Amino acid sequence: MRRFLARFTVAAAIILFSSTITQAKEPLRILVMGDSFMTTNTLAGQAVPDQLKRFLGAQVKSRAVTGARYRYMLPITGALGLKISKQYRDGPWDWVVINGGGNDMWLGCGCTRCTRRMNKLISPDGTRGEIPALVSKARSAGAQVAYVGYLRSPGTWSPIEHCKAEGDALEARIAVMAQRDQGVTFVSLADMVPSGDRSFHAADMIHPSIKGSKAAAARIAQVVIGGQP
Repeated sequence: MRRFLARFTVAAAIILFSSTITQAKEPLRILVMGDSFMTTNTLAGQAVPDQLKRFLGAQVKSRAVTGARYRYMLPITGALGLKISKQYRDGPWDWVVINGGGNDMWLGCGCTRCTRRMNKLISPDGTRGEIPALVSKARSAGAQVAYVGYLRSPGTWSPIEHCKAEGDALEARIAVMAQRDQGVTFVSLADMVPSGDRSFHAADMIHPSIKGSKAAAARIAQVVIGGQP
């Protein structure tokens, strides 16, 4: 039943988006930033930004880079996008869609003693840190922001299973940040994967499958449509 509902939700969202797009005056302009969650399935033309373009009929520019982090100190490769904040480009964006933080937690501190690292990304009240600074930059330029969380494992083993508590804590802080600004929405994917269903993940059980990218994009697109005046 859960699998059926997941398929039905995505299909219903596509129908809703298609009918709404026909009424739009001009295509939305969307900037996508983040890490491999956004880039996975790019070669197949099925990554999250590709799906957003299809769902919304939008002009989507993706600056996401595989392996990107917030806390990245090398200047040249950082400027090329491995530092997430450096992915931002000025533009007449209607929406900026962002994800990130997972590589900082998993690679940066190995999911142990992560409190200090997390505080640098975002404070408990959501007002300070690299994530709020990037979101504020996008908001100050007039864009609405959708900050996207990560998929959870379906109750089976994955290489980052032991990071779950830290990931939940990070996303809880991001949700608090979003509550402080009506122009910011936290798009949680924590409930997207039914228990025991491995089909939303790629073989590595970290990145999304094509199905996972499509389902995540559908949820983001629903937020974008709902956020239009």
